[in-house]
Amino acid sequence: MKLPRASVAMLGFGLIWVFLIAFVLYPLTRIFYDAVTNEAGQFTLVNFRDFFTDSFYLRSFWRSMVLGVAAVFTTSVVGIAVALLIIRYEFPYRKLFSYLTMLPMILPPLVGVLGFVFILGRAGTVNILLMDWFDMEHPINFMYGMHGILLVETVHLFPLMTLSILDSLSKVDPSLEEAAQGVGATGWHRFWTITLPLTTPGFMSGALLVFIWTFADFITPLVLGVQDLLAPQAYLNIMQFVDRRIFRMGIVISALLVVLAIIFVIAAREYVAIKDYSSLAYSKVERRRLGPVQRWLAVGFLTLLMIVCVIPQVGVVFAAVGRGWALTPFPVNYTLEFFRTVSIETPKFIINSFLYAGLALILCLIVGVPMAWIMARTRAPGRNTMDALTTLILAIPGTAIGIAYIRAFNFPLPVIDVPLTGMWLILPLVLAVRRLPYTVRGSFSSLLLVHPSLEEAAANVGASKLRTFRDITVPLVWKGILVGALFSFIMSIQEASATIFLTLGGWEMIPFGIFTFYIAGSHSQAAALGVILIVVCALSLYVVNRIAGTRVGGLFG
Repeated sequence: MKLPRASVAMLGFGLIWVFLIAFVLYPLTRIFYDAVTNEAGQFTLVNFRDFFTDSFYLRSFWRSMVLGVAAVFTTSVVGIAVALLIIRYEFPYRKLFSYLTMLPMILPPLVGVLGFVFILGRAGTVNILLMDWFDMEHPINFMYGMHGILLVETVHLFPLMTLSILDSLSKVDPSLEEAAQGVGATGWHRFWTITLPLTTPGFMSGALLVFIWTFADFITPLVLGVQDLLAPQAYLNIMQFVDRRIFRMGIVISALLVVLAIIFVIAAREYVAIKDYSSLAYSKVERRRLGPVQRWLAVGFLTLLMIVCVIPQVGVVFAAVGRGWALTPFPVNYTLEFFRTVSIETPKFIINSFLYAGLALILCLIVGVPMAWIMARTRAPGRNTMDALTTLILAIPGTAIGIAYIRAFNFPLPVIDVPLTGMWLILPLVLAVRRLPYTVRGSFSSLLLVHPSLEEAAANVGASKLRTFRDITVPLVWKGILVGALFSFIMSIQEASATIFLTLGGWEMIPFGIFTFYIAGSHSQAAALGVILIVVCALSLYVVNRIAGTRVGGLFG
């Protein structure tokens, strides 16, 4: 018996909500439940009282807030400057720089911090050279501390700010700036009063991502010797299994991370909603040619930025192919032995990464594309909630999601009598949930560019909704779907913050392998895995750029 089309559509809509409730809302609800109950399951606020009366945790909270704000400031300065140069001005090698500025996106955060340590650490290349040249007795502390974290986060995250603001900046009506110039406004005054305010939606999207990412990153602080931040404390408290009070405090911190993410998302949306940023017409912005001095200042700035961005890549490559790199500026000998070790002797890291990220990608397509269609093409009840939930997933720290999955799914499932946390399937599942918004946003942005009348015309000649979607919609939006899916893959294969809590023996992905190799002192093996991960991400990002260029800001808000 064939089900009516309406019934099939309702079934699909219901299954999507089942997925979101089971794997997003339920784990987050469970972590809040654990945070406000004691061991006997009784309601209590003692856990939060203990947190807010503990001077160490309060200091960690405020240091995390300051670090997040500082990262937003530094990435804004760099990201907006890069976006302005690429969109508004013509200068030598502009197209080349527009690609190179995306370079940090192929650098996983964990690999980036290790690369910086290899070059700028106390025994790194720069300090060894400075001590040799200037007879310095003690190395300069370039990396260890809050300043080192800020450097790593800025280099890694400024492309998010650039991408988020590029689309908004390209749509600012030039006539508004020309009118301001006509009444005597200088370049900086026009930028602060006209241009920047009109890019608020893109800027707020980028700022939110940068803040949340920095706020929730625990691996970079741990590698750089900083523990008094919220995310490292959540990780350290959860990973110890001795003191139940400390374990419970890790859950409380995770719940606070989720609450803060929700508050930041709501505040950002409300701030953007205060004003109207729409324009009656979009005119193409003609790039202005810079003068000789300004032209080479722009090239010099971007070149210096690229040199800083290349430092971690160089460090990781040297560590991966070098032997005898100790108290010398560069390796004494070079070898490919470490690549053989991680790819032939212990291939599980690479195999698992492609398997889990690939399955996560498939799941993102199965769930994300229909979600985008529901949000863009229907008036189904709950679609606005679905949209808000997608944004929230993007903002929730991976640390909190990983801990939430431990608490939510550590019970035997019916029939098989095995908890989901005891099955490797939980890893592609959590990766799919973490990176679903990229596929949804990529598909949604493309659907908005396809006029509904094209689909209505197909329906008028008798085509079913499924056939219309397959034969009309997909051919017109496949680029957006593919770009979003590839971003989901890139971010999944780099993921460490959520999966590190759920990984058991034999399930290790590349980021987990890098972390464990580094902690064990096997820096060359960690670097070899890092180089492999960089190559995979670089190839994926190359495909994205070939398909969509740099206009992928819609993925981030």
